[in-house]
Amino acid sequence: MLKRTALYEAHRKLGAKLIEFSGWEMPLYYTGIVEEHLAVRSAAGLFDISHMGEITVSGPAARDFLNRALTNDVRKLSPGRGQYTLLCNERGGTIDDLYVFQLSEEVYLLIVNAARTAADAAWLQARAREFPAAPNGLHLTDASHNYAAIAVQGPRVREFVDACVPGPSRTAMRVSRVTELKKNQIGGFLFGDATVLVSRTGYTGEDGFEIVGTDDAIRQLWDTLLSRGEPFGLKPCGLGARDTLRTEMCYPLYGHELDEHTTPLEAGLDTFVALDKGEFIGRPALLAQKTGGVRKKCVAFRMTEKSPPPRPHYPIRAQGRVVGSVTSGTQSPSLGVGIGMGYVPPECAAPDTAIEIEIRSRGFPARVAAKPLYRPPPR
Repeated sequence: MLKRTALYEAHRKLGAKLIEFSGWEMPLYYTGIVEEHLAVRSAAGLFDISHMGEITVSGPAARDFLNRALTNDVRKLSPGRGQYTLLCNERGGTIDDLYVFQLSEEVYLLIVNAARTAADAAWLQARAREFPAAPNGLHLTDASHNYAAIAVQGPRVREFVDACVPGPSRTAMRVSRVTELKKNQIGGFLFGDATVLVSRTGYTGEDGFEIVGTDDAIRQLWDTLLSRGEPFGLKPCGLGARDTLRTEMCYPLYGHELDEHTTPLEAGLDTFVALDKGEFIGRPALLAQKTGGVRKKCVAFRMTEKSPPPRPHYPIRAQGRVVGSVTSGTQSPSLGVGIGMGYVPPECAAPDTAIEIEIRSRGFPARVAAKPLYRPPPR
């Protein structure tokens, strides 16, 4: 049986088209993927992201444990700050990509992918049992059942979000209002009788916020944001727009660009791998790739002629042969052309390299392009 978020009834009342996603019954769209996508690019969109997982790691040994488990340097965090990072296995393959936030001196919150929550928690628990400071100095909990979450994204969000979640923050980053949070910062704000965690993060390429709280608080906040945001062009948005938005930005999706047989370096995520911080799980394999080179690279591409939309698993051809396959693909609502990402050998990865995407047994021309494929205009 599919799991349902705290906002399931709200989605039904709004007439959402519901689909299965990672074991959850989630909205694909409300009025249409393109309309919702363009609302986020021009005004604001509201997403249910309650399917994402939340794992807490706390105790005197939490920082050192996470710094050994994750690829980025957790020591650079302080209370109220977060960073994008990855969990890798010993071979350097990606177990998951996630955000880690430091909430207080010894408390960290991990926001992980819905399909990977159980695997992540089990893997971290196993590593915690091997960690020298465990069990007294380290506590790890899959707290996903305690939380719901929403994301409000778009250039006009800052015009109404302060009225929806009044400041000042009470925990983590101390600010007088939500819009004082900077990129990757998180604060705890009082909303009614509950505290919600608000971070200036997102998966769309636009400015915005992601908010985690209890089921009741998130239900109330969903309604508040819809009401307050409507005059500013806010629309509820589903997974369809979330996917087209992130593909334009070339943000990876686990199970598409990332998996346990693909390393962060192959995915082009070198920035989030701190090879100089000391030992962490997967470092020897990643260091060998850094010095010896990778066998495949994740590239972005644009179709150069009219074509059906490129889709995952379509073959990528170059120089008369299949060299890889599409991992993500769509018709870009912002750019008006087919776009996507895929893995190819390094010799085919340079921007402007001519390739073909095989769609329905026919090759359509495309070119490798610089990431991201879409850049929001200065605002």
